[in-house]
Amino acid sequence: MDRREFLKTIGTAAAAATFGFSGLERVYSASIPAIAAAAQAPDLVAVRNGEPAALVDAAVTAMGGMSRFVRRGQTVTIKPNIGWAVSPDLGANTNPVVVKRLIEHCLDAGAKKVYVFDNSCDSWRLCYSNSGIETAARNAGAEVVPAYSESQYQAVSLRGGTTLRTIKVHELVLSSDVLINVPVLKNHGGAGMTAALKNYMGMVWDRNEFHRKGLDACIAEASLARKADLTIIDMYRVMKTGGPRGNPSSKRELMKMLVASVDPVAADAAAARALGFEPSAFGYIDRSEKLGLGISNLDKLDVRRIVL
Repeated sequence: MDRREFLKTIGTAAAAATFGFSGLERVYSASIPAIAAAAQAPDLVAVRNGEPAALVDAAVTAMGGMSRFVRRGQTVTIKPNIGWAVSPDLGANTNPVVVKRLIEHCLDAGAKKVYVFDNSCDSWRLCYSNSGIETAARNAGAEVVPAYSESQYQAVSLRGGTTLRTIKVHELVLSSDVLINVPVLKNHGGAGMTAALKNYMGMVWDRNEFHRKGLDACIAEASLARKADLTIIDMYRVMKTGGPRGNPSSKRELMKMLVASVDPVAADAAAARALGFEPSAFGYIDRSEKLGLGISNLDKLDVRRIVL
């Protein structure tokens, strides 16, 4: 199969399929650089069957390379989920290897500084340490920033917000040249699912208001403060029940997947499909789309599926 025939076949498979990999294994025969050489970067990339670093490498390359998002001399904030003081094998936090590899890509692209933070739910010191993210991020060359003080958050008016008129957002989200949102996919007892849009709750201070005023509306409107330049959803180890923290009886699945997109709504739609749900099952996805933050119908997008 030559390159032209391969790209034609993969395009046909993407148009015919929902968010899945059925049939793609039969046609995958090109190198990642060859795929990335297609005329236009896709709206969304889904990669399967690899270890965390390889999943990141494949997704970033297929999206056009990190230099598409990060220019030399820029500052970058990477926002993983570091909400819980548990070990990486439980799937409650973003995989530390995913975070580390993204930092390396940013620095290779010429980033002047890369910051990593989360407004943790458990003790931030234990979350940063037990998750493995603090060590991984520092070893990769990033600055890991605590986010426990209200003085680090700035009030922002939300243009288009109706449930939230203003919100206090971490200063790094507002000041960095590039924002990369890196959630882990998992079940959530309140919102139903944690992925791209839900991960914004770790960027704000007054998130108790989200629970009081309604999670779906507030999660959707939080992204109005600043839309991430790139979303990477870690689906390597997925907690399917008992989230967001998890418990001894939580069910987990080793999916070995990752999704990348410039569209957080599309990324969450793909995440929903990966969990076996339609995007409409999660109210904040529909609300976010109505706010103009993205598109949930994957059939309308250029979706590239890669099997390693």
